[in-house]
Amino acid sequence: MIEPLTTETPSGTCCPAPMTPDQAEELSVMFKALADPVRLRIASIVACCPAGEVCMGEIAAEFDLTGPTISHHLRKLREAGILASERRANEVYYFVRPDRIEHLIGPLAGMRSAACAPSSC
Repeated sequence: MIEPLTTETPSGTCCPAPMTPDQAEELSVMFKALADPVRLRIASIVACCPAGEVCMGEIAAEFDLTGPTISHHLRKLREAGILASERRANEVYYFVRPDRIEHLIGPLAGMRSAACAPSSC
């Protein structure tokens, strides 16, 4: 029987157990949000900002898109849990949620480890 994904690696193996259907659903929402090129670029802009946060106006200036379109993409990234926001006066600042990015990358790293060191299942 296939064991559900845990945070610990079972003894004697090099990778965690496969993820559960609920975990796959949760991760797929984040992957879907990042699958759009504009959203992926927005996430990259926010993540690479030395200040750790970027206001909506600075993000919009990087694109040839309308404000409502940028707002739509930011909302999708917030709903997926990739970005969080904070309103200050008349501006909204966005920042990456590192815990969610780690949650996204962790299972992929486990798959990479298993692919690099094949063993019998």
